[in-house]
Amino acid sequence: MIVKALIGDDRVTNIVALPGAAKRPAGDVVQCDVTREATSDILAQLKAEGLYEDGAVALSAVDSSPSRNARETEEAAPGAPDDAVVWDAVVDQGYAEARGSWAFYAFLTLATMIAAIAVITDSAILVVGAMVVGPEFGVVAALALGIALRKGGLTWRALMLLAKGFLLAIALTVVAALVARTVGWIDASDVTAARPLTGFIWRPDKWSAVVAVLAGCAGVLSQTAGRSNALVGVFISVTTVPAAGDLALSLAVWAPQQIGGSAAQLGINLAGMTCAGVATLVLQRVLWTWLAKRRTPPGQTSNGPISSNR
Repeated sequence: MIVKALIGDDRVTNIVALPGAAKRPAGDVVQCDVTREATSDILAQLKAEGLYEDGAVALSAVDSSPSRNARETEEAAPGAPDDAVVWDAVVDQGYAEARGSWAFYAFLTLATMIAAIAVITDSAILVVGAMVVGPEFGVVAALALGIALRKGGLTWRALMLLAKGFLLAIALTVVAALVARTVGWIDASDVTAARPLTGFIWRPDKWSAVVAVLAGCAGVLSQTAGRSNALVGVFISVTTVPAAGDLALSLAVWAPQQIGGSAAQLGINLAGMTCAGVATLVLQRVLWTWLAKRRTPPGQTSNGPISSNR
């Protein structure tokens, strides 16, 4: 039944069926190439057939398929590949990001400590380094996804992971800074002195919000469109980790005039990226559903993103 449906869909090609080849779960193995624009539709059909519960579905990207049948398959699907969102994959990635791991806490703590050193040395290069090392955007994207698709479990997991991650990173950086202060490596003047290259970290302004919104849009688009290389630009655009490092250092040497500014910078960036991510996801959902309905050939379906909770 499933194989016949795939064969009859012009957006699917290179179909291979291996009866009885699967052992766990037991059953047939079916492989096929699906153009990105049709992936959500095909997955919705497989889900309706019960494969998500009784079988297994695995997705992998094909970097290149230089053949005529692949080009014909692409032409049969509406829209452009970069405009399509494979919602099942995006949701699965969101849950993976929100799961948390020791690596997430380690990278966030190390990035916050690097940012604190950047404040002490007034080094813009170290600020950029701290931004790249910080792993927080994936969790912010998961939070935006949970809000946009009304998945309470995902929203709560991502929110708690962000809170616990930054609290731990700031706390450990405070401890490290107190040790450095005790041995005479730093003092309050290292934080309160003029910092022409890093002073912006604790002085948020309207541009902080603008950059956070633009970075949030770019980051979510890079993930939904499969352009992960663009995330590097997002990492070095927002001052979440640098603000956390400045906040930790200000607490350690007690520079109250900078504590509020650093906390505000951190909050503005996280809130701006989250709101922009939600807006981007909702807009993608509406636009793609509208375009697919207008351009879907007769006899094919046009399914939006999945809406079930996990």
